[in-house]
Amino acid sequence: MNRYSRHIILSEIGLEGQHKINMAKVLVVGAGGLGCPVLQYLAAAGIGTLGIIDYDIVSESNLQRQVLFGASSLGINKAIAAKKRLEDLNTSISIHAYPKKLNHKNAISFFKEYDIIVDGTDNFKTRYLVSDACIITKKPLVYAGIYKFEGQVSVFNYNNGPSYRCLFPNSPKQEEIPNCSEIGVLGVLPGIIGSLQANEVIKIILNLGEILSGKVLYYNSLSHLFNLIKVSRSKKEIQKVIDSEPYFESLGEDLNYDVLSKLITIEEAITRKNTQWVDVRNKNKNPTINHPKILQIPFNNLENNVDKLDANKEQIIFCQTGITSKKAISILQKHHFKDSFSLKNGALEVMNHFKKNNYENP
Repeated sequence: MNRYSRHIILSEIGLEGQHKINMAKVLVVGAGGLGCPVLQYLAAAGIGTLGIIDYDIVSESNLQRQVLFGASSLGINKAIAAKKRLEDLNTSISIHAYPKKLNHKNAISFFKEYDIIVDGTDNFKTRYLVSDACIITKKPLVYAGIYKFEGQVSVFNYNNGPSYRCLFPNSPKQEEIPNCSEIGVLGVLPGIIGSLQANEVIKIILNLGEILSGKVLYYNSLSHLFNLIKVSRSKKEIQKVIDSEPYFESLGEDLNYDVLSKLITIEEAITRKNTQWVDVRNKNKNPTINHPKILQIPFNNLENNVDKLDANKEQIIFCQTGITSKKAISILQKHHFKDSFSLKNGALEVMNHFKKNNYENP
């Protein structure tokens, strides 16, 4: 009661609101310039479970703006150093440090464990990874970016609102956008922008005020000008992520051993006599494979078209890369298709086999 009394006496929050904050689970990706103020204010606010992902170590150049760290933190992993500092700030919450690099193999499994994801990253490759993983796991994303003296904040994937890809459909080339180590950044700027991120997290938890969904807040620290830019939801961009056979190899982590044991190589597949080949890719995928002996059933329609499969044959299922076909096997097993196999490496293996053996592919 005493620790959170300033929240509790606010009629808009009260005991019930503070309880919601204490029950929330928030994952912060990056414990750098943005992540430090976000983590500091969320821990102080009493977020019940805080996750911190960062693979980097604290260096002296970080101390100009990454306010959780000091000289004693130099050379220590940022997630671990942040956890130690935050545990001193608030002993009543649970803090998990993940000194790992977020990648396509672990993003889904990490995000599933939390209610809200906060993007504190500083490169476009990871931002698109975070955004796409949020779309797939249906998690709201509190985003921010900084550049020299300017910053921007928004909330994506909130109540069917726009995603990061609705604002920026395609990632710029790495060499086109310099980072702060190349062009510099005003030390207090990430503190301002990160605090705005923390504010949005708390508003989402409490369903309080106007969430920055469908809007990007731009701030210029030299002029103190704020601008709000509207963002429209692009169903095409969001569906593209959902329908793509994304690079998230961790989608296979939820599959049981029986599914993983159903992997088959092209060499093994062609030796089997009584087979039915099924392409579960969405339309307009390259390479295009049209063959009378290959059944085309997009993965999203598979559940409603299992009657087209011959239960007396073994199914050889392939997709673009071999990931979605594993999920297809899992669906077929529910419908008692026990003799189905996922083709390793997907459509490329099929096309290479066609070329090698001069098969006609109209």
